[in-house]
Amino acid sequence: MNRTTTTSKVVNGIDVQALGETIKQLGKQPELARFKFKVSNRWSGDGGFSRTEVQDPYGVGKEQPHKQRFQVEADEPEVLIGKDRAPNPVEHLLSALVTCLTGAMVYHAAARGIRLDEVESEVEGDIDLRGFTGVAPDVRKGYQQIRVTFRVKSDAPEGALRECALFSPVFESITKGVPVDLRIEKR
Repeated sequence: MNRTTTTSKVVNGIDVQALGETIKQLGKQPELARFKFKVSNRWSGDGGFSRTEVQDPYGVGKEQPHKQRFQVEADEPEVLIGKDRAPNPVEHLLSALVTCLTGAMVYHAAARGIRLDEVESEVEGDIDLRGFTGVAPDVRKGYQQIRVTFRVKSDAPEGALRECALFSPVFESITKGVPVDLRIEKR
């Protein structure tokens, strides 16, 4: 998997021959498609600031080392009693959603031979902090609504682009929910 040849066709920056070979291989050996992504997080001891380190993922039957270490920081804006040193977690969620939708659109468009000339997007979400603060237990703690707008330059019909984007794992996780096993271990 992940083979690149000099005769491969590239669409949207994706080697479509390598992508096709990967898809074919996953169809033949479904166990190779089982991936596990991991991160670890440590609170700084200072307000809402924490740092997450992205771990090497497991997939295709083994650990897949990243080429470099990735860290993601989170804080809260001053209006929410933070020091505004990094995006807050709900902003990270919007970023994860839109980058996954974009990636899904790019990869699936490439697999279908759809050329994308430009892809831009904006995402916004509405949260009522009365839920998070416990002031109103009947108010949802998370987003009440998220709106994603894409501006795409392509000859493909809008419906085909939407179909490609909807392969996003983050979109599905958010819209359909995913079981989360939350454990607290005291030290």
